[in-house]
Amino acid sequence: MKLTQYTKAILKWYSDNRRELPWRQTSDPYKIWLSEIMLQQTRVSQGLPYYINFLKKFPSVVDLANASEKEVLLVWQGLGYYSRARNLHKCAKNILSDYEGSFPDSYTELIKLPGIGPYTAAAIASICFKEPIPVLDGNVYRVLSRLFNINGDINSAKGKKTFLHIAEALISDEFPGDFNQAIMEFGALHCLPKNPKCENCVLNLSCESYSIKNQRERPVKSPKKKKRIRYFNYLVLGNDRILYMKQRVKNDIWKGLYDFQLIESDSKISDAMVFLKELAIIKEDEWQIHHIKEYKHVLTHQIIHATFYYFDSTVPFNTMKLKPVENADFYNFDQIKNLPKPVLIDKYLKEEIF
Repeated sequence: MKLTQYTKAILKWYSDNRRELPWRQTSDPYKIWLSEIMLQQTRVSQGLPYYINFLKKFPSVVDLANASEKEVLLVWQGLGYYSRARNLHKCAKNILSDYEGSFPDSYTELIKLPGIGPYTAAAIASICFKEPIPVLDGNVYRVLSRLFNINGDINSAKGKKTFLHIAEALISDEFPGDFNQAIMEFGALHCLPKNPKCENCVLNLSCESYSIKNQRERPVKSPKKKKRIRYFNYLVLGNDRILYMKQRVKNDIWKGLYDFQLIESDSKISDAMVFLKELAIIKEDEWQIHHIKEYKHVLTHQIIHATFYYFDSTVPFNTMKLKPVENADFYNFDQIKNLPKPVLIDKYLKEEIF
Protein backbone atom coordinates (compact mmCIF):
# COMPACT_ATOMS: atom_id res chain seq x y z
CA MET A 1 0.00 0.00 0.00
CA LYS A 2 1.36 3.44 -0.91
CA LEU A 3 1.65 5.97 1.89
CA THR A 4 -1.05 8.14 0.30
CA GLN A 5 -3.46 5.22 0.55
CA TYR A 6 -2.80 4.96 4.30
CA THR A 7 -3.57 8.65 4.53
CA LYS A 8 -6.84 8.34 2.60
CA ALA A 9 -7.93 5.29 4.61
CA ILE A 10 -7.34 7.02 7.96
CA LEU A 11 -9.14 10.17 6.81
CA LYS A 12 -12.08 8.08 5.60
CA TRP A 13 -12.22 6.20 8.89
CA TYR A 14 -12.19 9.52 10.76
CA SER A 15 -15.01 10.91 8.66
CA ASP A 16 -17.16 7.88 9.53
CA ASN A 17 -16.20 7.34 13.17
CA ARG A 18 -14.98 10.52 14.83
CA ARG A 19 -16.47 11.73 18.08
CA GLU A 20 -18.34 15.02 17.95
CA LEU A 21 -16.38 17.15 20.41
CA PRO A 22 -16.67 20.94 20.84
CA TRP A 23 -13.09 21.71 19.82
CA ARG A 24 -13.71 19.94 16.51
CA GLN A 25 -16.33 22.52 15.59
CA THR A 26 -13.86 25.40 15.53
CA SER A 27 -10.53 26.58 14.15
CA ASP A 28 -10.09 29.17 16.92
CA PRO A 29 -6.47 28.69 18.06
CA TYR A 30 -7.36 29.61 21.65
CA LYS A 31 -9.90 26.78 21.88
CA ILE A 32 -7.67 24.30 20.08
CA TRP A 33 -4.75 25.22 22.33
CA LEU A 34 -6.86 24.85 25.46
CA SER A 35 -8.20 21.45 24.41
CA GLU A 36 -4.74 20.12 23.54
CA ILE A 37 -3.23 21.24 26.86
CA MET A 38 -6.15 19.91 28.89
CA LEU A 39 -6.13 16.52 27.20
CA GLN A 40 -2.45 15.87 27.88
CA GLN A 41 -2.38 12.97 30.38
CA THR A 42 -6.17 13.35 30.71
CA ARG A 43 -9.08 11.31 29.31
CA VAL A 44 -11.58 13.13 27.10
CA SER A 45 -14.43 12.23 29.47
CA GLN A 46 -12.57 13.86 32.35
CA GLY A 47 -11.32 16.88 30.45
CA LEU A 48 -14.53 17.82 28.61
CA PRO A 49 -16.42 19.41 31.56
CA TYR A 50 -13.28 21.32 32.54
CA TYR A 51 -12.91 22.57 28.98
CA ILE A 52 -16.50 23.84 28.91
CA ASN A 53 -16.23 25.45 32.35
CA PHE A 54 -12.85 27.03 31.57
CA LEU A 55 -14.24 28.70 28.44
CA LYS A 56 -17.20 30.05 30.40
CA LYS A 57 -14.82 31.63 32.89
CA PHE A 58 -12.20 32.75 30.35
CA PRO A 59 -13.87 33.02 26.90
CA SER A 60 -10.77 34.41 25.18
CA VAL A 61 -7.01 34.42 25.54
CA VAL A 62 -7.26 38.07 26.64
CA ASP A 63 -9.66 37.13 29.45
CA LEU A 64 -7.24 34.42 30.55
CA ALA A 65 -4.28 36.80 30.44
CA ASN A 66 -6.09 39.36 32.57
CA ALA A 67 -7.11 36.82 35.24
CA SER A 68 -5.06 36.15 38.37
CA GLU A 69 -3.15 32.91 38.77
CA LYS A 70 -5.34 32.12 41.77
CA GLU A 71 -8.48 32.36 39.60
CA VAL A 72 -6.95 30.12 36.94
CA LEU A 73 -5.85 27.46 39.44
CA LEU A 74 -9.27 27.45 41.08
CA VAL A 75 -11.02 26.69 37.76
CA TRP A 76 -8.37 24.05 37.01
CA GLN A 77 -8.70 22.43 40.46
CA GLY A 78 -9.11 18.68 40.25
CA LEU A 79 -7.68 18.27 36.75
CA GLY A 80 -4.14 17.74 38.03
CA TYR A 81 -0.75 18.56 36.50
CA TYR A 82 -1.11 22.14 37.68
CA SER A 83 1.98 23.30 35.81
CA ARG A 84 -0.25 23.11 32.72
CA ALA A 85 -2.56 25.75 34.17
CA ARG A 86 0.32 28.00 35.20
CA ASN A 87 1.86 27.67 31.74
CA LEU A 88 -1.49 28.45 30.10
CA HIS A 89 -1.70 31.62 32.14
CA LYS A 90 1.91 32.60 31.39
CA CYS A 91 1.46 31.90 27.69
CA ALA A 92 -1.76 33.95 27.53
CA LYS A 93 0.04 36.92 29.07
CA ASN A 94 2.81 36.52 26.50
CA ILE A 95 0.33 36.43 23.61
CA LEU A 96 -1.33 39.58 24.95
CA SER A 97 1.92 41.50 25.46
CA ASP A 98 3.91 40.32 22.42
CA TYR A 99 1.24 39.45 19.84
CA GLU A 100 -1.54 41.92 20.71
CA GLY A 101 -3.81 39.12 21.89
CA SER A 102 -3.69 37.05 18.68
CA PHE A 103 -1.97 33.69 18.31
CA PRO A 104 1.00 33.58 15.92
CA ASP A 105 0.07 31.66 12.78
CA SER A 106 3.11 29.44 12.22
CA TYR A 107 4.72 26.45 13.91
CA THR A 108 8.05 28.24 14.26
CA GLU A 109 6.45 31.12 16.17
CA LEU A 110 4.03 29.00 18.19
CA ILE A 111 6.79 26.80 19.58
CA LYS A 112 8.51 29.86 21.04
CA LEU A 113 5.60 30.43 23.42
CA PRO A 114 5.94 29.22 27.04
CA GLY A 115 4.37 25.83 27.67
CA ILE A 116 3.91 25.04 23.97
CA GLY A 117 6.08 22.15 22.78
CA PRO A 118 6.36 20.41 19.40
CA TYR A 119 3.12 18.44 19.80
CA THR A 120 0.92 21.40 20.76
CA ALA A 121 2.53 23.71 18.20
CA ALA A 122 1.94 21.12 15.47
CA ALA A 123 -1.70 20.66 16.50
CA ILE A 124 -2.46 24.40 16.45
CA ALA A 125 -0.50 25.04 13.26
CA SER A 126 -2.16 22.20 11.35
CA ILE A 127 -5.74 22.57 12.61
CA CYS A 128 -5.95 26.36 12.66
CA PHE A 129 -3.49 27.46 9.96
CA LYS A 130 -3.37 24.43 7.59
CA GLU A 131 0.37 23.95 8.07
CA PRO A 132 1.35 20.30 7.29
CA ILE A 133 3.23 19.61 10.53
CA PRO A 134 2.51 16.14 12.01
CA VAL A 135 1.65 15.56 15.65
CA LEU A 136 3.26 12.79 17.63
CA ASP A 137 1.55 11.57 20.78
CA GLY A 138 1.03 8.17 22.38
CA ASN A 139 -1.81 7.28 20.04
CA VAL A 140 0.18 8.20 16.94
CA TYR A 141 3.25 6.29 18.08
CA ARG A 142 1.11 3.20 18.64
CA VAL A 143 -0.60 3.36 15.24
CA LEU A 144 2.60 3.95 13.29
CA SER A 145 4.63 1.39 15.22
CA ARG A 146 2.08 -1.29 14.36
CA LEU A 147 1.43 -0.28 10.77
CA PHE A 148 5.14 -0.39 9.92
CA ASN A 149 6.32 -2.77 12.67
CA ILE A 150 8.80 -0.24 14.06
CA ASN A 151 10.95 -1.60 16.89
CA GLY A 152 12.59 1.71 17.79
CA ASP A 153 12.09 3.00 21.33
CA ILE A 154 9.58 5.86 21.22
CA ASN A 155 11.38 7.50 24.16
CA SER A 156 14.74 7.61 22.39
CA ALA A 157 15.95 10.45 20.16
CA LYS A 158 16.57 8.02 17.31
CA GLY A 159 13.12 6.47 17.68
CA LYS A 160 11.37 9.84 17.72
CA LYS A 161 13.23 10.87 14.58
CA THR A 162 12.11 7.69 12.79
CA PHE A 163 8.47 8.26 13.69
CA LEU A 164 8.65 11.91 12.70
CA HIS A 165 9.93 11.05 9.21
CA ILE A 166 7.09 8.57 8.67
CA ALA A 167 4.47 11.00 9.97
CA GLU A 168 5.81 13.74 7.70
CA ALA A 169 5.43 11.39 4.72
CA LEU A 170 1.86 10.47 5.68
CA ILE A 171 0.33 13.83 6.59
CA SER A 172 -2.14 15.28 4.10
CA ASP A 173 -1.00 18.56 2.56
CA GLU A 174 -4.60 19.42 1.77
CA PHE A 175 -6.13 18.47 5.13
CA PRO A 176 -3.28 18.45 7.68
CA GLY A 177 -5.46 19.29 10.66
CA ASP A 178 -8.01 16.61 9.84
CA PHE A 179 -5.26 14.05 9.35
CA ASN A 180 -3.61 14.82 12.68
CA GLN A 181 -6.93 14.54 14.47
CA ALA A 182 -7.79 11.41 12.49
CA ILE A 183 -4.69 9.42 13.38
CA MET A 184 -4.97 10.40 17.06
CA GLU A 185 -8.64 9.42 17.08
CA PHE A 186 -7.85 6.17 15.31
CA GLY A 187 -5.41 5.30 18.09
CA ALA A 188 -7.79 6.39 20.83
CA LEU A 189 -10.84 4.47 19.57
CA HIS A 190 -9.63 1.67 17.30
CA CYS A 191 -5.92 0.85 17.52
CA LEU A 192 -6.18 0.43 21.27
CA PRO A 193 -3.23 -0.35 23.57
CA LYS A 194 -4.42 -3.71 24.91
CA ASN A 195 -7.26 -4.84 22.69
CA PRO A 196 -6.89 -3.32 19.22
CA LYS A 197 -9.81 -3.93 16.90
CA CYS A 198 -7.64 -5.60 14.27
CA GLU A 199 -10.27 -7.92 12.78
CA ASN A 200 -12.41 -4.97 11.71
CA CYS A 201 -9.60 -2.57 10.84
CA VAL A 202 -9.51 -0.76 7.50
CA LEU A 203 -5.73 -1.16 7.51
CA ASN A 204 -5.35 -4.76 8.65
CA LEU A 205 -4.36 -6.10 5.22
CA SER A 206 -1.43 -3.71 5.15
CA CYS A 207 -0.54 -3.63 8.84
CA GLU A 208 2.84 -5.29 9.32
CA SER A 209 2.31 -6.04 13.02
CA TYR A 210 -1.06 -7.61 12.35
CA SER A 211 0.46 -9.88 9.71
CA ILE A 212 2.95 -11.34 12.21
CA LYS A 213 0.68 -10.95 15.27
CA ASN A 214 3.01 -8.84 17.41
CA GLN A 215 0.63 -5.92 18.00
CA ARG A 216 0.97 -6.18 21.79
CA GLU A 217 4.73 -5.68 21.45
CA ARG A 218 4.32 -2.33 19.74
CA PRO A 219 5.22 0.36 20.43
CA VAL A 220 8.57 -0.32 22.07
CA LYS A 221 9.30 1.98 24.98
CA SER A 222 11.76 2.01 27.83
CA PRO A 223 10.40 0.85 31.22
CA LYS A 224 8.65 3.37 33.42
CA LYS A 225 10.53 4.69 36.41
CA LYS A 226 9.32 3.48 39.78
CA LYS A 227 6.94 5.85 41.49
CA ARG A 228 8.40 8.01 44.23
CA ILE A 229 6.98 7.26 47.68
CA ARG A 230 6.42 10.31 49.88
CA TYR A 231 5.04 10.80 53.41
CA PHE A 232 3.20 14.06 54.04
CA ASN A 233 2.38 14.89 57.66
CA TYR A 234 -0.07 17.77 57.81
CA LEU A 235 -0.79 19.97 60.80
CA VAL A 236 -4.37 21.24 60.63
CA LEU A 237 -5.11 24.01 63.13
CA GLY A 238 -8.77 24.86 63.63
CA ASN A 239 -10.82 27.27 65.70
CA ASP A 240 -14.46 28.28 65.24
CA ARG A 241 -14.78 27.68 61.47
CA ILE A 242 -11.29 29.02 60.82
CA LEU A 243 -8.25 27.09 59.59
CA TYR A 244 -4.60 28.00 59.29
CA MET A 245 -3.51 27.36 55.66
CA LYS A 246 -0.52 28.15 53.51
CA GLN A 247 0.20 28.53 49.82
CA ARG A 248 2.75 26.24 48.22
CA VAL A 249 5.40 28.32 46.46
CA LYS A 250 8.30 25.92 45.88
CA ASN A 251 8.88 24.15 42.56
CA ASP A 252 7.21 20.93 43.62
CA ILE A 253 3.79 19.43 42.99
CA TRP A 254 0.83 21.76 43.55
CA LYS A 255 2.77 25.01 43.27
CA GLY A 256 0.40 27.92 43.81
CA LEU A 257 -2.23 25.79 45.57
CA TYR A 258 -3.15 25.87 49.26
CA ASP A 259 -2.62 23.18 51.86
CA PHE A 260 -1.54 23.08 55.52
CA GLN A 261 1.73 23.27 57.38
CA LEU A 262 3.70 20.24 56.41
CA ILE A 263 6.53 18.01 57.47
CA GLU A 264 7.67 15.53 54.86
CA SER A 265 9.31 12.49 56.40
CA ASP A 266 10.64 9.05 55.54
CA SER A 267 7.64 7.53 57.32
CA LYS A 268 4.54 8.59 59.21
CA ILE A 269 5.24 10.66 62.32
CA SER A 270 3.94 8.73 65.33
CA ASP A 271 3.98 11.40 68.04
CA ALA A 272 1.48 14.08 67.15
CA MET A 273 2.57 16.45 69.93
CA VAL A 274 6.18 16.36 68.74
CA PHE A 275 4.85 17.21 65.32
CA LEU A 276 2.83 20.08 66.79
CA LYS A 277 5.84 21.62 68.54
CA GLU A 278 8.11 21.12 65.55
CA LEU A 279 5.97 23.13 63.18
CA ALA A 280 4.33 26.01 64.89
CA ILE A 281 3.10 25.76 68.42
CA ILE A 282 4.65 27.41 71.45
CA LYS A 283 2.12 26.48 74.13
CA GLU A 284 0.91 22.90 73.99
CA ASP A 285 -1.91 23.54 76.46
CA GLU A 286 -3.59 25.81 73.91
CA TRP A 287 -4.34 22.81 71.70
CA GLN A 288 -6.13 19.51 71.89
CA ILE A 289 -6.05 16.83 69.24
CA HIS A 290 -9.38 16.24 67.54
CA HIS A 291 -8.60 13.54 64.97
CA ILE A 292 -5.90 11.92 62.87
CA LYS A 293 -6.84 10.86 59.35
CA GLU A 294 -4.77 8.99 56.78
CA TYR A 295 -5.04 9.01 52.99
CA LYS A 296 -3.19 7.40 50.11
CA HIS A 297 -3.02 9.67 47.09
CA VAL A 298 -1.69 8.26 43.81
CA LEU A 299 -0.21 10.55 41.15
CA THR A 300 1.41 9.63 37.85
CA HIS A 301 4.94 9.60 39.20
CA GLN A 302 4.38 9.66 42.95
CA ILE A 303 2.46 7.97 45.73
CA ILE A 304 1.70 10.17 48.70
CA HIS A 305 0.84 8.76 52.12
CA ALA A 306 -0.75 11.71 53.88
CA THR A 307 -1.61 11.95 57.57
CA PHE A 308 -3.70 14.89 58.77
CA TYR A 309 -3.34 15.83 62.45
CA TYR A 310 -6.26 18.08 63.32
CA PHE A 311 -5.96 20.20 66.47
CA ASP A 312 -8.66 22.39 67.99
CA SER A 313 -7.42 25.51 69.76
CA THR A 314 -8.64 26.13 73.30
CA VAL A 315 -8.16 29.89 72.92
CA PRO A 316 -8.92 32.30 70.04
CA PHE A 317 -6.33 32.47 67.29
CA ASN A 318 -5.72 36.17 67.81
CA THR A 319 -4.59 35.61 71.40
CA MET A 320 -1.94 32.98 70.72
CA LYS A 321 1.56 33.15 69.35
CA LEU A 322 2.41 30.99 66.37
CA LYS A 323 5.84 30.75 64.89
CA PRO A 324 5.80 32.87 61.73
CA VAL A 325 5.19 30.79 58.61
CA GLU A 326 5.73 32.30 55.17
CA ASN A 327 2.64 32.46 52.94
CA ALA A 328 0.39 31.18 55.76
CA ASP A 329 -2.72 32.87 57.12
CA PHE A 330 -6.07 32.28 58.81
CA TYR A 331 -9.05 31.60 56.53
CA ASN A 332 -12.70 31.06 57.33
CA PHE A 333 -14.62 28.24 55.67
CA ASP A 334 -16.15 30.45 52.97
CA GLN A 335 -12.74 31.79 52.01
CA ILE A 336 -11.25 28.30 51.95
CA LYS A 337 -13.86 27.08 49.51
CA ASN A 338 -12.61 29.73 47.05
CA LEU A 339 -8.94 28.86 47.43
CA PRO A 340 -7.37 26.61 44.76
CA LYS A 341 -6.46 23.34 46.49
CA PRO A 342 -5.02 19.95 45.54
CA VAL A 343 -7.59 17.15 45.20
CA LEU A 344 -6.14 15.50 48.31
CA ILE A 345 -6.73 18.59 50.44
CA ASP A 346 -10.18 19.21 48.97
CA LYS A 347 -11.19 15.61 49.69
CA TYR A 348 -10.00 15.83 53.28
CA LEU A 349 -11.84 19.11 53.87
CA LYS A 350 -15.10 17.81 52.42
CA GLU A 351 -14.96 14.53 54.34
CA GLU A 352 -13.71 15.76 57.71
CA ILE A 353 -14.13 19.53 58.11
CA PHE A 354 -16.97 21.14 56.17
